[in-house]
Amino acid sequence: MSAPDLVAALRRHGVDDVDDSTLARALYSADASLYRVVPQVVVRPRHCDELGAVLDVARSAGVPLTMRGAGTSIAGNAVGGGIVVDTSRHLNRVLSIDAEARTARVEPGVVHAQLQAAAAPHGLRLGPDPSTHTRCTIGGMIGNNACGSRALGYGRTSDNVVELDVLFGSGATDVSAPLAALVDAHLAHVRTAFGRFSRQVSGYALEQLLPENGRRVERLLAGSEGTLGLVRGATVSLVAEEPRHLLVLGYPSMVEAADAVPHLLAVENAPRLSAPGARLVACEGLDARIVDLVRARRAVPELPRGAGWLFVEVAGPDAEGLLRRVTEAAGALGHRRVTDPGEAAELWRIREDGAGLAARSLATPAYSGWEDAAVPPERLGAWLRDFDELLVEHGLEGVPYGHFGDGCVHVRIDFPFHDAARGRRVFRDFLTASALRLRDHGGSLSGEHGDGRARSELLPLMYDAESLALFGAVKAVCDPDDLLNPGVLVAPAPLDADLRPGRPRAVVRPLLRLTHDAGSLGDAVHRCTGVGKCVASDSSGVMCPSFQATRAEKDSTRGRARVLQEALDGTLVSGLADPAVHEALDLCLSCKGCASDCPTGVDMATYKAETLHHTYRGRRRPRSHYTLGRLPRWADRAAPVAGAVNALLRVGAVARLAKLTAGIDPRRSLPAFAPKTLRSRAAEVGTARGGDVGAPDVWLWADSFTDHFHPDSGVAAIRVLEAAGLTARVIPEDACCGLTWVTTGQLDAARSIMERTVATLAPYVASGVPLLGLEPSCLATLRSDAVELVADPRAAEVAGGVLTLAELWERLAWELPDLSGTEVLAQPHCHHASVLGWEADERLLVAAGASVTRVAGCCGLAGNFGMELGHYDVSVAIAETHLLPAVRAAGAATVVLADGLSCRVQLDDLADVRAMHLAELLASRVTE
Repeated sequence: MSAPDLVAALRRHGVDDVDDSTLARALYSADASLYRVVPQVVVRPRHCDELGAVLDVARSAGVPLTMRGAGTSIAGNAVGGGIVVDTSRHLNRVLSIDAEARTARVEPGVVHAQLQAAAAPHGLRLGPDPSTHTRCTIGGMIGNNACGSRALGYGRTSDNVVELDVLFGSGATDVSAPLAALVDAHLAHVRTAFGRFSRQVSGYALEQLLPENGRRVERLLAGSEGTLGLVRGATVSLVAEEPRHLLVLGYPSMVEAADAVPHLLAVENAPRLSAPGARLVACEGLDARIVDLVRARRAVPELPRGAGWLFVEVAGPDAEGLLRRVTEAAGALGHRRVTDPGEAAELWRIREDGAGLAARSLATPAYSGWEDAAVPPERLGAWLRDFDELLVEHGLEGVPYGHFGDGCVHVRIDFPFHDAARGRRVFRDFLTASALRLRDHGGSLSGEHGDGRARSELLPLMYDAESLALFGAVKAVCDPDDLLNPGVLVAPAPLDADLRPGRPRAVVRPLLRLTHDAGSLGDAVHRCTGVGKCVASDSSGVMCPSFQATRAEKDSTRGRARVLQEALDGTLVSGLADPAVHEALDLCLSCKGCASDCPTGVDMATYKAETLHHTYRGRRRPRSHYTLGRLPRWADRAAPVAGAVNALLRVGAVARLAKLTAGIDPRRSLPAFAPKTLRSRAAEVGTARGGDVGAPDVWLWADSFTDHFHPDSGVAAIRVLEAAGLTARVIPEDACCGLTWVTTGQLDAARSIMERTVATLAPYVASGVPLLGLEPSCLATLRSDAVELVADPRAAEVAGGVLTLAELWERLAWELPDLSGTEVLAQPHCHHASVLGWEADERLLVAAGASVTRVAGCCGLAGNFGMELGHYDVSVAIAETHLLPAVRAAGAATVVLADGLSCRVQLDDLADVRAMHLAELLASRVTE
């Protein structure tokens, strides 16, 4: 059936949210795996009953149906060529919590973190917690039998499923009788071949159908990877939230850490999942190479000596006693009890970002594929040694980490996909050799992520003919027409079919020197591995503010990267000028949040600038590119007559015409030009004082926004520095960073502007006198884009030589004004948070005595984005995710702090709040 006919059939059956557009098909063509399968249509059901309608259409049309979950499946479990169903958009309600029974009833698209938040007021939580807990759905967890770091203490998803509302591929709602009969005919075999150890996840968990196990069909479905039925709802068990205690053990290597695991498990007195006594809840392995990647970006809490660590978590009565016995048995180089919750959270954050960090841990890109093999824990050290030998034999490298207490190892491997034919051959050879060696250790191809397209073909190397025949018989009972996720588990697709890496890519040479790729935009956009941190249900960082507002896949970093990948290496999207590309990029705020928050370091702001540059180079651009995109130039021209221009723009008809001409939303206010620029005011001050002699203690860089729109912050900074006994002077030359040209993709012009600015500022930096920058977005542009665009080696010197006010304070250490008793609500500019880092500002405020509340996320204006026609509603919705609720909740005496001009304009427009720059706040407390 053609895609249009399929869409029509689905809508006739009452399914409205159906999409066969190029954009939607590109967004859902891949998950977090190596596989690319383009669907015919994407369905986002609004009611659970619609799942039945979708299945009816699939059965009548003979079209495959794949359930999506959160799209973070690493084995290729969530891609399909027919109908792809995304339940996360609408079927995301926690229906009820029964605190007495300790259960929760949920729809399949509920995100794990949302369920945890709903259960927390009852003192309860769902036990398993995968590293993707901020975005993985309960339906997806059931599909893959997800486990996570604390499955050692709380079990797998299958251990926590109470009841499922399921529609099987056959259309039936109950298949328990034929499945029971099937197992009864093979009782001896099922009892010996299945359920041998906790992480034997590969294949179907037939042990769940044994009579002594209660014939739990719902637990069989956990781990069936959507090949047997559609989950319309689930009831899961909850456990009591309890204090957990973290112990970190250091070892010379990951192999030695693995050797210690059986000794630690032997120390545990109480059986798992039992209430009395202390028990091990988690035992996670982490490699030094992953930690070093994090250290390069942010501070890491102290770790004991070693190159491999075990994170051991203990809960229950007498936790201290168990921790002491574990420490004694560990044989570690060193150990550390982590008692500070903040430090513990930072360490667990490293572990949660493991998949993305491991992908960047080697000299060349590292990939999933052989991702989560597991062995009985007592075999873990021996298996890792054999695995290292296999890597060497095939000329590969990988960084292992994972759930060592359960014998489950995650790894990303540098398969040579840059050479498509060789990469495919090495991929097949290595996976086959690893499966054969794993068999010697009694292991499982998958320990929690499922077999998917990556390992289903290898199941005959793990299971015998009778087991494989049973898998086929189960599939025949539940999904006789092989409609549900075909190519997975039964009648598998070849493991090297539909591989995404290594496909031919259009070579688009970026103008920005992307420091993390080989000089091709195609290589850069493939940094996205799909781990999906950008689609978290709630984010405390900056990344993807538009997704936080719209919840649409196209507005996530992952979604945008997928569309760009298709544009550069696929047949679906026709190059960078394709409308699908620009629809995906339209709501990107260029906030650079992904550059710091994404574990794989995707920088969508840069990719957007490159895309706009290549699309519009030599062509007519949108109006806003000529106006907002060249705002500093217009501000320079308006400066001599700023008063007259402001007066004109206060006339309603003139303002409306100006907005229309500039491509500005009519609901936006127009920022007023400063009557006098900062440079002219500074010159007047210098003249009045008779002129300064010699070099000052600090040079102040008058960026375009501070100079033309908010010189008060510059005057305030001078006052603060003078009160500290320092002489500050404004650099008299014009020196624009070129930001607005960058964000609108006018990169040729941006480079010329930046070259002049670097040449202007370099002598000041070389003088040894520190330079102060006050507008975060402009300073961030010097530190990132200018270094990538400008060939002049002095660009790096300028990038490191211009400081924020807080960085300047940490260098010069002057006595701060007293902010004791001051409540500060701070909205860091997105570039400040993601490029510069706001931690120094927080330290300054605390040192001055202020009480600080930091607002997460982006304000929603982001330079030209929130001003442009068509963006206003999303801009407001972004402000409502964090900023505006925080402002409304703040007390009347609270100081709202926002260094970025965009943030101040947004607050003025939407909350009628005049926010202060840090320099203004400090100056307000300076005593004369």
